[in-house]
Amino acid sequence: MAWKKLKNIFCPDNNFSWMQTHAANPFAVKLSENIFRIYFTCRNISNQSHIGYVDVNAAADFEVKAISENPVLSPGEPGMFDDSGVAMGFYLEINGVPHIYYLGWNLKVTVPWLNSIGLAKFDYKLNQFVKVSRAPIMDRSHEDPFSISYPGILFDGGIYKMWYGSNLKWGQQQNEMNHVIKYAESADGINWIRKNEIALQLEHNGEYALSKPFVIKENGEYKMWYSYRANADILNYRIGFADSPDGKTWKRKDADAGIDISTDGWDSEMIEYPFIFTFKNKLYMLYNGNGFGITGFGIAESTI
Repeated sequence: MAWKKLKNIFCPDNNFSWMQTHAANPFAVKLSENIFRIYFTCRNISNQSHIGYVDVNAAADFEVKAISENPVLSPGEPGMFDDSGVAMGFYLEINGVPHIYYLGWNLKVTVPWLNSIGLAKFDYKLNQFVKVSRAPIMDRSHEDPFSISYPGILFDGGIYKMWYGSNLKWGQQQNEMNHVIKYAESADGINWIRKNEIALQLEHNGEYALSKPFVIKENGEYKMWYSYRANADILNYRIGFADSPDGKTWKRKDADAGIDISTDGWDSEMIEYPFIFTFKNKLYMLYNGNGFGITGFGIAESTI
């Protein structure tokens, strides 16, 4: 597969006190025939992350039509699992009700951070997303004792299937971790069964992290796009690709991802956090560039 880069869609520029910089982890939800709402993670002046959105017109070169004036989700109270920030994970409708799976951040002392997965549900009376619990729905466990990260979810065969990041070890520096992608299942999208199944392993020399999987099923085959870093020659994130016959056993084919950094500009140092969607029978990818989203997010179109 190959991708043609189209444009940088949006980058915050001190829009609001809670949206000073960054537009990471883009996730598009179709609102009408041509309008998509793209959720993303932004940061305030204290570097705390919030979730906001922009509405774009896909039929008009993905032009931004509106920017959220208030955060969709904000950090929790001091001491909570998400007091250092909330980050966009995955949007999913369960029984017709929108849910957002988000990452809660805790800055730590002995290790750089601790991440857990929280859940918010749309409240139609309040017309906003509300956290379903003050605690995470997926936290550290016997299977995942160090830290977990962004989920990718697919409702398939009557069950909810999740691919998520998990540390196999930690250290005082982030490059001391071994962050792989694991697999979990759920009957209701809320309670998840983990069996310590590693779906995607580290492979490259010097590589220490896989992150933000996004999975589709096409003609009976599972396809995954994700971020990976680093190897002996590349320190920053790149976008990888893998396929699987069953969603559990994956074969990495990073050379087939079909997209790489540009020679200059907003995505010339790294590309990461892919999101795949269709519009008028064409396949598109939202992704981030330099600085983990500090230069905003852009879009590419599949050429195959």
